Amino acid sequence: MSIALAHALNQSLRDAMVADEKVVLLGEDIGTLGGVFRVTENLKTEFGAERVVSTPLGEAGIVGSAIGLAMAGYRPVCEIQFDGFAFPAMNQIVTQLAKYHHRSEGRVLLPVVIRIPFGGAIGAIEHHSESPEAYFAHTAGLRVAIPSNAGEAYDLLGQAIRSDDPVIFLEPKRSYWLKGEMHDPAPMSMDLARIARPGNDLTLVAYGALVPIAEQAAITLAEEGRSVEVIDLRSISPLDDATVVESVRRTGRLVIAHEASRSGGIGGELATRVQEQAFYSLEAPILRVTGYDTPYPASRLEHDWLPNLDRLLEACDQSFSH
Repeated sequence: MSIALAHALNQSLRDAMVADEKVVLLGEDIGTLGGVFRVTENLKTEFGAERVVSTPLGEAGIVGSAIGLAMAGYRPVCEIQFDGFAFPAMNQIVTQLAKYHHRSEGRVLLPVVIRIPFGGAIGAIEHHSESPEAYFAHTAGLRVAIPSNAGEAYDLLGQAIRSDDPVIFLEPKRSYWLKGEMHDPAPMSMDLARIARPGNDLTLVAYGALVPIAEQAAITLAEEGRSVEVIDLRSISPLDDATVVESVRRTGRLVIAHEASRSGGIGGELATRVQEQAFYSLEAPILRVTGYDTPYPASRLEHDWLPNLDRLLEACDQSFSH
């Protein structure tokens, strides 16, 4: 069945709420409106205002309330309207949500999911188009999952809600209406990366909205006789470097793509891990295709700022030139 990513998330939330009455939703305008991107549409009608709670405009309050609910035995799922709006809640996320299980010596679980639309290419301003994933991945105690298509969105969100760990669930907003097939009932673990397209000559790693673009790059290069393996990370904390390392040991080349700025990004961390474990398998330098080390630009410039098909192809050609 072909379904839009946003609708797959809606179905995943609905199924989780049917399966467990302790699953509750919190967020700004998520009730009657169904959220800015309509991901929670009709859920208030089905489950009522006590389980689909439209909150005041205060992200710190949303996350703080979710922490309290989790301590009381619930499984709250928060919605942050846009990526840039997560920052007012960072104190709650970093100093409380991520730490309390460790602080309590394992006695207190915090099964909280924070859904955050992230990334650009929707013609919006900076605080509606950012990629803050490295902040969360750098925070010990958090899982960070990122779907790339409808099937992954359904599976990953369901696993995130069932997890006893706090999960930052980043949704690529430009992919909300991208349609895809739903997966089989037995999904792969959300800790594992997925080989989206097998190949033998070069490994191309991406996550979120860049995975379909990476797949298109692989298709284009196949027309030139190049076999490119595309890996969808799916999770950046924990980071499944084992799958990437195994691929690079076969292909000898690695290109990593993400929308976030280059410095301090996930690409640099992954490149270091591959260099440490597969240095003698590399036939070319590891390359990164990323956003730039500037604030997110005005919408008229974003397509020049973001990684695109041409930039991915250029990096792959550069790797093959060695």
